[in-house]
Amino acid sequence: MNPQNLAVRIHEVQLRLARAALAAGRSAHSVTLLAVGKAQPAELLAAAADRGLRHFGESYLQEALEKMAALEQRRLTWHFVGRIQANKTRPIAEHFAWVHAVDRLRIAERLAAQRPPNTAPLNVCLQVNVAGEAGKGGVSPAELAPLARAVAQLPRLALRGLMCIPPEEHEPTRQRLWFARLRTLEAELNAAGLALDTLSMGMSADFEAAIAEGATIVRLGTVLFGPRPSDTSDTIDVP
Repeated sequence: MNPQNLAVRIHEVQLRLARAALAAGRSAHSVTLLAVGKAQPAELLAAAADRGLRHFGESYLQEALEKMAALEQRRLTWHFVGRIQANKTRPIAEHFAWVHAVDRLRIAERLAAQRPPNTAPLNVCLQVNVAGEAGKGGVSPAELAPLARAVAQLPRLALRGLMCIPPEEHEPTRQRLWFARLRTLEAELNAAGLALDTLSMGMSADFEAAIAEGATIVRLGTVLFGPRPSDTSDTIDVP
């Protein structure tokens, strides 16, 4: 993708985000655009950063570490958005600012133990399988509260909120049903004494519906960067 096309895509997405936020009675600044660059070259991410994007999401660990090194001078905020394998928690804990797909206490405990003590707490979102889909990562709604309470007590982690990858829906009203479910779960946890402030939900095909239901982070890849040039994953179940 040439820089001019990328600039147009970013501008169009930012306009759509702002319009969706306005329609929901919100400020565009209440929604973080997380640019998911998995399988995209570092040069493309650098061009996006030069056009004002600051938050970048990655799912392939080795690729992510290489991009972080290449773009270190730009001082970007990096989010791990894939499902986490236990043998890869240490580099994730050491290098990322956010993790979006924690769904097991064991993974959270490893991240807490391996987060360097001289760095800020690792921001964590718990992934919820809102539709109970077989083969998809995420804690069930019924098991969410005990997991959230346990993760909230771990040192060097900051439990910020919830994340979901809902079933693919084409009607905005159907899309909103799943996002509303995650919003309700967040409200229930906060009523029980937690202080969550993040809903990581919405991707390229449904982010406007997610914003309508309170998304604070939307994870956008193809709508910004176009089709991925390759997809050799070292994780599974990623946005």
